[in-house]
Amino acid sequence: MPNLRLLTWNINSVRLRLPLLAEVVRELAPDVVCLQETKCPDEFFPHEAIAALGFPYRTARGMKGYNGTAILSKLPFAERAADPNWCERGDCRHVGVDLDVPGGLELHDFYVPAGGDIPDRDLNPKFAHKLDFLAEVTAWTAARGPAKRAVLVGDLNIAPLEDDVWSHRQLLKIVSHTPVEVAALNAWAAAGEWHDAIRHFVPPPEKLYTWWSYRAKDWLAADRGRRLDHIWCSQDLAGKLARHHIHKAARGWTQASDHVPVLLELAL
Repeated sequence: MPNLRLLTWNINSVRLRLPLLAEVVRELAPDVVCLQETKCPDEFFPHEAIAALGFPYRTARGMKGYNGTAILSKLPFAERAADPNWCERGDCRHVGVDLDVPGGLELHDFYVPAGGDIPDRDLNPKFAHKLDFLAEVTAWTAARGPAKRAVLVGDLNIAPLEDDVWSHRQLLKIVSHTPVEVAALNAWAAAGEWHDAIRHFVPPPEKLYTWWSYRAKDWLAADRGRRLDHIWCSQDLAGKLARHHIHKAARGWTQASDHVPVLLELAL
């Protein structure tokens, strides 16, 4: 089969940004799209409009106003309905499928809690939830053993490397780049022996961002970004990585998300 094109994007409201999703599909031609922050209850998910974009296979886990994940595919899949309900919250932060490709492919789409503004478990329940979520997914991953024929994508809300943020020194005490968060994300990756598929193509010290704050008056001129969106693959797929693309131009679109689409091509 031709290269499999996987795309991940925190769309920040799938209904609001349907026209932008159509543009992403037109420009990048993904086979599978993993969305986060769909902000849409399941009964209102725009299945017909997305089917019209060329994705006959879809699964969505959503709720009103926040969170939500979805996988849109040109290829058949089986949903992984038995995967855990993280922290017993039912807050739609993960959906997994088994893609029908030669050899099979397990695909997970995650939206990790952002964690609020104060990086202190005792002072900030949102930060405590983030750390608890990471601990739980790490334990689950460790129990399953090294990932095989698998890809994990999503807005993981942590920029782990010094070169994943515009200023390592200035962001050390800012949620998304604190040492405790970085250690937690690294433990998760190590538990599954995941390979960082995007840094495979863009090794440090090159800067790499996927998110630019809405608070910046001129996000492009300031370029104070962070790499919060990730694609990991199992070690047995590391040799099949063909190409990546960070669609930075999307950040400048009208009504843009603060995250941009990230594409990976696999030569399966």
